[in-house]
Amino acid sequence: MKDGLWSRSLGFKPEHYWKKELAAGAISYFSVVYIVMVNATILADAGIPLQGAMLGTLLTSIIGCLLMAFGGKSPMVVVPGMGINAFFTYTLVHSMKLSWQEALMVVAVTGMIFAIVAFTSLYKLISQAIPHNLQHGITVGIGLFLTFIGLQKSGIVIAHQTTFVAIGHFNDPKVITACVTLLLAIVLFVRNVQGGLLISILVGTGLAYILGAVEPVSAVRTSETVRQYGQLFGELSFSGIVSVAFWIAVFLLLLIVLFENVGMITAQTNMIGRPDTFKNSLRVLAVTNIFAGILGSSPAVAAAESTAGIAAGGRSGMTPLVTAILFGATFFFIPLLAYIPDSAIAPVLIIIGGLMVQNVREMDFSDFTESFPAFLIMVMMPFTYSIVDGMAFGFIAYPVAKLAAGRGREVPVALYIISVLFVANFVLHSLV
Repeated sequence: MKDGLWSRSLGFKPEHYWKKELAAGAISYFSVVYIVMVNATILADAGIPLQGAMLGTLLTSIIGCLLMAFGGKSPMVVVPGMGINAFFTYTLVHSMKLSWQEALMVVAVTGMIFAIVAFTSLYKLISQAIPHNLQHGITVGIGLFLTFIGLQKSGIVIAHQTTFVAIGHFNDPKVITACVTLLLAIVLFVRNVQGGLLISILVGTGLAYILGAVEPVSAVRTSETVRQYGQLFGELSFSGIVSVAFWIAVFLLLLIVLFENVGMITAQTNMIGRPDTFKNSLRVLAVTNIFAGILGSSPAVAAAESTAGIAAGGRSGMTPLVTAILFGATFFFIPLLAYIPDSAIAPVLIIIGGLMVQNVREMDFSDFTESFPAFLIMVMMPFTYSIVDGMAFGFIAYPVAKLAAGRGREVPVALYIISVLFVANFVLHSLV
């Protein structure tokens, strides 16, 4: 391909400097590469082999970034999403009792429906049917849930027979490691250090071994990574596809993936001043999510960390192309990543949770019929340890509050249907 055609295929304009795009791609990579370890750790809680999950995360990220480079022609980086991976493990597998193989099928089917929605105008109808307060409540609730998971994994919060939860033991090397790593992560993030979360994970890992917070493990080989991935690739299960739980899972995952990506893509296309890339970018995300299920990963999103690359001058598909190449090189470091303990990863979950909670600023608390259902979503997600149950409380309360206020007409018909489905889900689960 001639240089001009290559540039146009990436949405690259002559007035842009190649070195800016290359730097933006590298910055985006170092800002988001932590996802390889963190996402795999969460997927491992669902029963997926850890090293296989790392490779699945890498491949999903590589394909997503390549599709964004040539299809979206946008500087956005595509990786498995934080929060959504928690939904995959702790809701689909732990709460709804799907196997991880069935959960991967949920991801793939959701990607197919997402593609139908993205290639038509349905995404507008769906996003407009869900009140903004509920949409932001979902993001905040997932952030709180993710924070709670991080606190658990770090040992900062432990189980208690009477109060259910209590503060951990600060003489425990794991807790000390997690606290020091969290403080370092906060400092680096506030100081806007590129790759700060990655740096904090690496420092935390070293500290964990120095303090004896983790037992030394035997050498990990690349061949073991490939072997584990062989147990993951294409392992989608059709066994649950006829169950009601499966389709409820698909519906809920579609809502979460759609809201998160529409919001993120809108924000980032506005940053680069290219709203014309919105549709193609959304379609890229939809197709990537089909691959995510096949490759063995939780759903993919346009990473919030893409803003780091955009701030560095990324404006075209060259940025995610560079990131994809660097992700490819990361494969050779997977054996080393397996040595990273939970105590070094948990603080990142807490930081990401804190970032997601900032969406509370976009919510309207002046109207109780709007604020209270969103409040229920936010608090019930961590308190029930289930994203789907948290959503159910809010989506059921919303039309009830509106009807009680004599404002039932403000509730879209689609939302009444969704509320009835949530009630039916509770009834069906009570009968099992």
